[in-house]
Amino acid sequence: MSFLGYKSNVEEGDLVIIFLGHDSMLPLTVRQGETTQTRFGALRHSQVIGKQYGSKIETLGGKGFVYVLHPTPELWTVNLPHRTQILYSTDIGVIISQLELKPGSVVVESGTGSGSLSHSLARAVAPSGHLYTFEFHEQRAATAEKEFKDHGLSNLITVQCKDAIQDGFGMTDVADAVFLDLPSPWSALRHAKAALKSAGGRICSFSPCIEQVQKTCLELTAQGFDEVTTLECLLRSYDVRTISLPIPKLGFEAEDLQEKSDKSVRNISDACDDIKESDNGDNSNVEEVAEQNVVKDIHKETGKKRRFNEDKFSKVQSGSNKSCVTMRCTTQGKEMPGHTGYLTFATLFRK
Repeated sequence: MSFLGYKSNVEEGDLVIIFLGHDSMLPLTVRQGETTQTRFGALRHSQVIGKQYGSKIETLGGKGFVYVLHPTPELWTVNLPHRTQILYSTDIGVIISQLELKPGSVVVESGTGSGSLSHSLARAVAPSGHLYTFEFHEQRAATAEKEFKDHGLSNLITVQCKDAIQDGFGMTDVADAVFLDLPSPWSALRHAKAALKSAGGRICSFSPCIEQVQKTCLELTAQGFDEVTTLECLLRSYDVRTISLPIPKLGFEAEDLQEKSDKSVRNISDACDDIKESDNGDNSNVEEVAEQNVVKDIHKETGKKRRFNEDKFSKVQSGSNKSCVTMRCTTQGKEMPGHTGYLTFATLFRK
């Protein structure tokens, strides 16, 4: 199987994502003869094998249905078994963009952890790039290596069990970018600098505490890095809802009252001048005549606007209840979910 999307149909032994809902998914390795229980009923693996990814499959007894999705780094991130705290798609997207990764790039990562970021990095540099990932914990390194092999990524990822802070990366003039997720990333910056290519490159450090960020920024400057920038990524979600609003009373004749009052004064003055020019007789009541003419024009214009808006509002709803307007709106949640974590980026320009 592969996380890179080269397959169209499910084969035995593949890892698939069983979609039960936006808040409920299940990673499943398909094996002939096995059955998996879901909240919508039992699902036989034989029903999944041979199906095209994205297919809708009914559970036994017709109690419900599920969708079979191709595993992607994004889906794996929200379904993987946690061995450590992980990075989620919001941060991962910023990291890949800011490190300027592309097919053919070489990336160094420390530490591997649960492999959430590793899957996305591998996809970003595929098919000709490579990811060298370092994990000091022996069991986690072995588990990650097996996982990458099962997911068809072993040709893109090399796992090494090594303490990058103490022992370094053991490579020079290799990487286009380096990512550090370490307790004291400033201690590994000299090794990261050595691993970057002679032409230079980008570096990113993830730290949960601002004190770690401060030490890292100072050491980046001391090591000759430029463009040091720290970001905090917070996800803001909105709910889309359908609401009904009452139609206000059609008192359009009072609309823009002050503006029309100002216009009336100007119009009366202009009308007076016109009457005086056209009438050679008695002009004693010229202001009264001008005012009456202007008021008639305003009433005529207001009537047209009222009839237009009444027609417009009458077409809003075709049902019997025309006292409300149905519309869609977005509402922001009371709390903005987030995490304590900072991404520090910098660039090394070689001379």
